[in-house]
Amino acid sequence: MTKPLIGTVALVAGATRGAGRQIAVQLGAAGATVYATGRSSRAGRSELDRPETIEETAELVTAAGGTGIPVRVDHLVPDEVRDLVARIDAEQGRLDVLVNDVWGADPLITWEKPVWEQPLDAGFRTLRLAVDTHVITSHFALPLLIRRPGGLVVEIGDGTKAYNDENYRLSVFYDLAKTSVNRLAFSWAHEVRPHGGTAVALTPGWIRSEAMLEHFGVTEANWRDGAAKDPHFLISETPAFVGRAVAALAADPDRARWSGRSVSAGELAQVYGFTDVDGSQPDAFRYISEVVDAGRPADVTGYR
Repeated sequence: MTKPLIGTVALVAGATRGAGRQIAVQLGAAGATVYATGRSSRAGRSELDRPETIEETAELVTAAGGTGIPVRVDHLVPDEVRDLVARIDAEQGRLDVLVNDVWGADPLITWEKPVWEQPLDAGFRTLRLAVDTHVITSHFALPLLIRRPGGLVVEIGDGTKAYNDENYRLSVFYDLAKTSVNRLAFSWAHEVRPHGGTAVALTPGWIRSEAMLEHFGVTEANWRDGAAKDPHFLISETPAFVGRAVAALAADPDRARWSGRSVSAGELAQVYGFTDVDGSQPDAFRYISEVVDAGRPADVTGYR
């Protein structure tokens, strides 16, 4: 297997689990050195109190063929992010890929309630986790990334700009958070372009994260059984799919064509030819628009 990212240094901010973990792993599979950051480590868990750790992620990166380096960081604490970037500079002298995937706000969301019925503390904490973390990380990391032409910034969100512009995301705070992430990629594209850099907003589809599998009472081995709870679950994808999307962008010498744009993993799969682990190419947001939102019965034929 070729490793087009040998010599590439990446920072995946928010790599403990879900999309972030597999983005780190797939960059590693392509040969990259990956700094995997998050708050949950073997030294202690974050407020989410889940078992996944950044050390496990780093070990998976190395097992995949890259070099995984775990660093426990709270991306809301500027000094910790400053120290992280200084360490990358001291150890590598470069940063080629920055992935802003910090989230961790799922337990804070109150769904399908108007703003006057939303708890403000939880809502503002959501915005801090979803937006402030990305801005703080970019503030410190981008000066290192633009030191060499060709740097790539990827903002991971939920929903393309086209989809989010037309659809309310079931909570004002969630809606604002995910809309903001797409706009940040547009801003970073404007700021890094004079230095030869690229910034892209990227969304997975319905992702089978560790928490999502638990919610549906299934494992990755029998995930299709989750269709008994929601038949549309059959359009879901593994976190590796969006990870392969990031790896494909990072390996593309012509990636600047995507700069400032908002795309899905399914869209990029059609361009780059990568697949999910089962060999399929789920196009989740086209399915959501044309089937789920249209009220049609579940049928993934032609969508994966």
